[in-house]
Amino acid sequence: MWESLLKLFRIPDLKKRVIFTLLMLVIFRFGSHIPVPGIDPKALANVFSRGGLLSFLDMFAGGALSRFSILALGIMPYINASIIFQLLTSVIPKLEELAKSGEEGRDKIAQYTRWGTILLAAVQGFGITVWLESMGVVFAPGIPYRITVILTLTAGSMLLMWLGELVSDFGIGNGISLIIFAGIVARIIPQMVSTISLIRVG
Repeated sequence: MWESLLKLFRIPDLKKRVIFTLLMLVIFRFGSHIPVPGIDPKALANVFSRGGLLSFLDMFAGGALSRFSILALGIMPYINASIIFQLLTSVIPKLEELAKSGEEGRDKIAQYTRWGTILLAAVQGFGITVWLESMGVVFAPGIPYRITVILTLTAGSMLLMWLGELVSDFGIGNGISLIIFAGIVARIIPQMVSTISLIRVG
C-alpha cells in the first residue's frame, strides 16, 4: 500500500494535485473553527447538546454549525441550488437548451447556480439568525447583528463553493464531495475516540 502511494507521488502532476487538494481541505477545516462574532458559545453548546436534527446537520458541516463558524452553513446551499437547477432544466425549455448547447451553456447554468447559492445562503442565514435570537444565545440581537451574520454566512458558503470548484479543476476528485466527506470524517473521528474512551472507563 505504502509503495503504491510513494509511486503516485513520483508523478509530478499527480503530486501537485494531491498537495493542492490537501491544502484546500486544510483551509476548509481552518475556516470551520473561525467563529461568527456575537454568539454566547456556552449557550450554543447547550442547544446542540440536545442532539436530534441539529447534530445530524452539524455532521455534514464538519462541526462548523455547533461552533457557529463562518462556514456554519456548509456546502448545503450550493447542493440545494444545484438540485433546483437540475430540476428546472427538465421543465424550462430555455434551460434545457442551455444544458444541451455544450460547454458554454453549461457554464451559464453553473453561473445561475452560483447566484442561486448566494440567494439560498442569505435566506438560510436569515433563518438561523432569527432562530438563534429566539434561543437566547445572541449577545446583541437586532438588525445590525442579523445583517452581519447573513453576510458572513453567505460569504462562507461562497468560499466553500469556490474551494470545491478549485479542487475539481486543479485537485483530485469532485471537490464538493471531498468537502462533505472531510466534514463527516472530522465529526466521526472525535465521536469514535470518545466512545472508545467511555468503553475503556466503563
